[in-house]
Amino acid sequence: MVEQGSRQLTQFDMRLIQRGARLRRSPYFDATQRYGCRAYTVYNHTFLPSYYDDPVSEYWHLIEHVAVWDVGVERQVEISGPDAFTLAQRLTPRDLSTCAVGQGKYVLITADDGGVINDPVLLRLAEDRFWFSLADSDVLLWARGVAINAGLKVEIAEPDVWPLQLQGPKSKPLVADLFGDRVASMPYYAFSEASLDSIPVVVTRTGWTGEVGYELYLRDGNQGDALWERVMAAGKTYQIRPTGPSDIRRIEAGILNYGADMTLADNPYEVGLGWTVDLDKSQDFIGRAALRRIKAEGVRRKIAGIEIEGPPIEFNETKWAVRQDGRPAGQVTSAIHSPRLKKNIGYAMLPLPAAELGTRLTIATPGGERAARVVPKPFIDPKKAIPKS
Repeated sequence: MVEQGSRQLTQFDMRLIQRGARLRRSPYFDATQRYGCRAYTVYNHTFLPSYYDDPVSEYWHLIEHVAVWDVGVERQVEISGPDAFTLAQRLTPRDLSTCAVGQGKYVLITADDGGVINDPVLLRLAEDRFWFSLADSDVLLWARGVAINAGLKVEIAEPDVWPLQLQGPKSKPLVADLFGDRVASMPYYAFSEASLDSIPVVVTRTGWTGEVGYELYLRDGNQGDALWERVMAAGKTYQIRPTGPSDIRRIEAGILNYGADMTLADNPYEVGLGWTVDLDKSQDFIGRAALRRIKAEGVRRKIAGIEIEGPPIEFNETKWAVRQDGRPAGQVTSAIHSPRLKKNIGYAMLPLPAAELGTRLTIATPGGERAARVVPKPFIDPKKAIPKS
């Protein structure tokens, strides 16, 4: 048993999900146990804390105060060397010639058929050095295969780097206290190298919430516990608490979850991310011919926002079947109840005609069929004014 305030917390029994040493633990893992994490999932072969308290309580705390998340599961693929820029350009359809040193970009990594392999945040640390901060798929192996096949002079490795997210409206003053106003006032998707009591980090103005947020990329895994406790101590003023990633908030914000809302079977245009594809950039990239053809022909399906009628639903654990006029019409990929909107919201991959705004649908939820309709997304702050503020 461990104590947190006046509560007695029982540590989660990791034997319920782990056998042997195959799965990795982040440098913050022991802290997540001390602070009462109640469940974990596995992401990039690493444990990801799911929640410490009721997810609705964690959601309200996120949007009113500041939350800290262990996201060490966002493994980095570091590409460096004389041909690093060439390889980075080849991996993603987004044009990186406009990405300055000290800047990040949300990018896709695509396969030869245009399918989405991953949707990382890319950081350009130097002219010839990049980090790809990954969603849940093995890009390290893909990047090495591409480099070998192309005969490029690069080094590709997984560095000792472990992100920790600070998210919520009070994250900005907290980061100012920790690293100063210059770091706290960085523009959206900028980053800066910094240190905290000699603990080396890269601080980015990014996150997975649609709220103001930052990520601290720890550059020495031996100091994970020290970084966590320093952040928690500084955050007391702002009512900081550890939480799991908020699916409620990311769905409200229109953020997709790789593996659920997009997969290798989906292309950027189907999932509404065609804006990340620069078909005419000067350097070639994997999937260019396929994506050019897909854009010219048009997609036959796309992911759409939906509202589901009835009482609050639980976050979906499987992809729910969708019907239109009694006929199969796709799948719900993510769905959850928004306590702020007082609505059940989510995404569904639908044939193009069914994805038109206002279309009436029937959703097969575990509790029975529900009526639904197609609505605009994102559901809150479509111009991303909040995270940019």
